[in-house]
Amino acid sequence: MAALGALLTIGVLTVFTVSAEAVPSGVFPDKYAAIVIDANNGRVLFADKADMRRYPASLTKMMTLYLLFDAMKARRIAAGTPIPVSAYANSQPPTKLNLGVGRKIGAEAAAKALITKSANDIAVAIAEYLGGSEKNFARMMTMKARQLGMRRTNFTNASGLPDMQNYSTARDLAILALALQRHFPDQYALFSTTNFVHQGRLIRGHNRLVANMAGVDGIKTGYTRMSGFNLASSRHIGNKSLVAVVLGGKSSALRDSQMAGLLTRYMDKAGGKKDFNPAPAAPAETPVLMAALAQGDKAKPAAAGRAAAIPVPTVKMTAGKTGGNSAQKMQEDKGRTAPLSAPVAVMSDRERDSALLMMLASQSVNEPQQKAAIAALDKAVLPAAGDAQALDNIVTASVPAAGSNKQPDKGWIIQLAASKNLREAEHILTRATRRVHKIYAAARPYTEKFTKSGTPYYRVRFGGFTSITAARNTCALLKKDGYHCLAAAGSAA
Repeated sequence: MAALGALLTIGVLTVFTVSAEAVPSGVFPDKYAAIVIDANNGRVLFADKADMRRYPASLTKMMTLYLLFDAMKARRIAAGTPIPVSAYANSQPPTKLNLGVGRKIGAEAAAKALITKSANDIAVAIAEYLGGSEKNFARMMTMKARQLGMRRTNFTNASGLPDMQNYSTARDLAILALALQRHFPDQYALFSTTNFVHQGRLIRGHNRLVANMAGVDGIKTGYTRMSGFNLASSRHIGNKSLVAVVLGGKSSALRDSQMAGLLTRYMDKAGGKKDFNPAPAAPAETPVLMAALAQGDKAKPAAAGRAAAIPVPTVKMTAGKTGGNSAQKMQEDKGRTAPLSAPVAVMSDRERDSALLMMLASQSVNEPQQKAAIAALDKAVLPAAGDAQALDNIVTASVPAAGSNKQPDKGWIIQLAASKNLREAEHILTRATRRVHKIYAAARPYTEKFTKSGTPYYRVRFGGFTSITAARNTCALLKKDGYHCLAAAGSAA
């Protein structure tokens, strides 16, 4: 306990001097970044270089674990499903479990091996089992990162071994840590594992804060010479909850003291309950006919009047006080248009989790003006709640960054809609992504901004189709679900 007390004291003294203008001692200035968020409401309590590109090292394995837990939750695999170790997986450099070629490890034991030992060979074995190859799995990791709102992240491997193209940010890694908590509460308990026994061997963990600091329940350590010493942590005290990330420490001890100080200082500033209540959303624009706007200024205006708008999902509403009515429900009707937004949206816990993650992803803290950024977060306006499936898709389907997000004009594309309202376009994109990926898994969702008669519009598109036949077949199935859909060459404007 005396050692822990010294650790916390050093951490507090170090962190309390941190500001956006000064880099703390004990870190590499060019590798350092840190963020602390209130996990109950998504408020950024502290951020320093939180959006600067950094190398995550073994924090990469959090995404490997996310996809593993996703497969377990969907019952595609069970806790005891045997995962084989290939020659390629076995050839990975330390740290590793060294099971040997052809040996197998259960899925839950594999997760524990990543959490405690940070085993690179097991990370690759998981990647090959779920993705067919590590390269393909890395693409799956990056796609999931986009779906979670991790906009400045790219994965090239499952382990976090050095690669300049395997990068992230402190903010993105905090989003991932929070997503693991919220989406997989049962599996998340594994992150508190400090050691476990596998085939008679005691496997010890690296995360000293989990064992030594009250309230810390995970989640992941990491180190390479390229990254420095990294740590993502979660702490719960009573009803208060924090998620924090520290990157670029000069040693594990200095990194841990930095993290301990942040978790100590900002626990006092955390809210004591889940008080995430999005403000009422502004009325949404009615979607404009996709086919008419596909040609931009060359479209015929009269065509828009003949089109039905994209159907909108169920929205639960709470009537205003003056009406004296109880909550009213709007049922989805694929044959007509319904408003996207409402005076007040009633959100379930799952819906709040989804919107909270996207709010965190959408806010970029300007470190020299941290207080102003936090105040802006407090007033953030979020999308109105849709049906449970649609709201869950805000996190589990791909959501592009705000503004024009045009993909390379190659191959074939499909277009579902166009709208004057970016938020609405993204909402439509979100709704459609899961369905499109079930039809054509390689489709790339994006919005594209263009101007017609001086007015900006946002197209809702999916690219990556290798043939016009694939694009048309996808459209045919989407139309059966009530979507409008147009297939065209990727260069179509």
